[in-house]
Amino acid sequence: MFKYRCKVCNYFFDELKENIAFEKLPQSWKCPVCNASKDMFIEIKEKDIKNKNVDFDKNNKIVENDMADEDSFKTAPDLMIEQMAAWGIKYVFGIPGTSSLGVVEAVRKNKDIEYFQVRHEQTAAMMASAYGKLTGNIAACLTIAGPGATNLATGLYDATLDKSPVLVITGHVQRKLIGTKAFQEINQHEFFETFAVFNKTINHSDEVTRLTTLAIRHALIEKGVSHLSISVDIQKEKCDDDIIPIEGKIATISATAAENIIDQAVSMINNSKRPVIVAGAGALENKEDIKELSQKISAPIVTSFRGKGIVDDDYFLHVGGHGGIGSLTAGKLTDSSDLLIIIGCSCSNNTNLPNRPAIQIDIDPLVIGKKHPIDLNIMGNSGEVVPKILKKVKKSNKEEYLDEIAKLKKQWNEILENEEDPTKVPLKFPFILKELSNYVADDAIIAIDVGENGWRVGRNFPMKNTQKIVMSGYLATMGFGLPAALVSQIINPGKEVICISGDGGFAMVMGDFLTAVKYKLPIKVFIFNNHELGMIMAEQENEDYPNWNTNLHNCDFAEFAESCGGIGLKANTSQELKMAIETAFAVDEPVIVDIETDPNTYD
Repeated sequence: MFKYRCKVCNYFFDELKENIAFEKLPQSWKCPVCNASKDMFIEIKEKDIKNKNVDFDKNNKIVENDMADEDSFKTAPDLMIEQMAAWGIKYVFGIPGTSSLGVVEAVRKNKDIEYFQVRHEQTAAMMASAYGKLTGNIAACLTIAGPGATNLATGLYDATLDKSPVLVITGHVQRKLIGTKAFQEINQHEFFETFAVFNKTINHSDEVTRLTTLAIRHALIEKGVSHLSISVDIQKEKCDDDIIPIEGKIATISATAAENIIDQAVSMINNSKRPVIVAGAGALENKEDIKELSQKISAPIVTSFRGKGIVDDDYFLHVGGHGGIGSLTAGKLTDSSDLLIIIGCSCSNNTNLPNRPAIQIDIDPLVIGKKHPIDLNIMGNSGEVVPKILKKVKKSNKEEYLDEIAKLKKQWNEILENEEDPTKVPLKFPFILKELSNYVADDAIIAIDVGENGWRVGRNFPMKNTQKIVMSGYLATMGFGLPAALVSQIINPGKEVICISGDGGFAMVMGDFLTAVKYKLPIKVFIFNNHELGMIMAEQENEDYPNWNTNLHNCDFAEFAESCGGIGLKANTSQELKMAIETAFAVDEPVIVDIETDPNTYD
């Protein structure tokens, strides 16, 4: 039996109650609560506590089969892992260690959860964070007390700031040793308390299922990190708790505005002569509605960095990103706008939106009006609010405005084309990205790192709305690209996954290229090797500091890939780049393409 949870509003589609398999629903089917598309639903295989296995026969009818009780004795970790699986957790990332061996054994015995061993706990946390961003569901990272826990910190802070749900399980010293400065003991509760939305220590085996469900519940609803610590001596104790079903335990979040608020928004839009839609990551759930709204009201679409891919970059009303990675077109149109329609955008300081008349739609009330006062704020799911506005707003063909948009977009595209010079050696970022875009699949997942490589993706990589991008947003931690690519390939084995990274960011996590080789994950890693912390070098120059200590002494990344058991390629010229890209995408193995890149971007 399967249930499917809407990652937007937590509505459950129950195949047993509906008497139809979710896969049989038409692709046009939408969530009856929040209008989210079918793609926004996550499969949950519910464990039946009465030992009945429910499935579908060849005629798509419900059938029940008896199951034998395989284990007469279950430990506290056994029940913890079963409870996690029953609530939809499918993946655990980590490194086995002394104080977590009982939990590791429980994962080994459970066939509903996959375990992936990494080479550094930071990678495990970043993989879990990226998983939450990609799916809206929760994955777990598992490690030992002390150093294992502290090594998770950067990845977990990334999840915290980007509101990605993650469950952390750490071992702990024996209960009688807590507080005695025992081997590998730290104050784990205090360590996690500063950023976790739920942070508890399991002191008795009969707390396991209750605390596990509470941890998952808080992570999903508050969109953050939940932490459970379990002492090593509890991990061998017997536990007889029943598995707690998920349905009825997760609130369905339906949030929309009153009709009079919708009417105010419609009136403001109808009276606007120069509206601009500003779409962030929170608008990714209803791309088509936003595209239709832009056409109906003749409004250009500006995206945040994390909102890149809401529409195709070459869509005639898409005018680029705003802020540091933004286009001149986006800046001019937002500055001259008489109404900004801000949808699912948290408006960070790097977005740099001007103080203009604005409507802001967001599910998070703390985001609304964060930077500038907002004329009309609408708290709600964009998937519920935007269709209501779209239905009522008047169609407006603003021909002069559309001509201006087209002219500015053309001018910006000419600037980008001039940057794509294939004759420059070493190769420049814009040309490499343009060449890469010619080969990347229309449904590819693009995991990016932090630095000029990521900044250039935002500015120069022409994305399609069928592609996905995953990044470290607010924390902007270097080293995120490779772990994000690993988990992207794990959950999308049939799709093309590429990692775009600089030499600095990749070197921070390069040991986990071995993880790609070990698990046969055919990710394609493109390293922009400029032998510099390029963005820091530029910042030193901009701040009138002398360039100092940004140069990097690198290994041969292609040889490194080969020594790991993968494929390593090098590219120094435009022709070598073309051949390397073609070769990388032609093989079903992990690949590193080491691209010699010019650190002097604007020469």
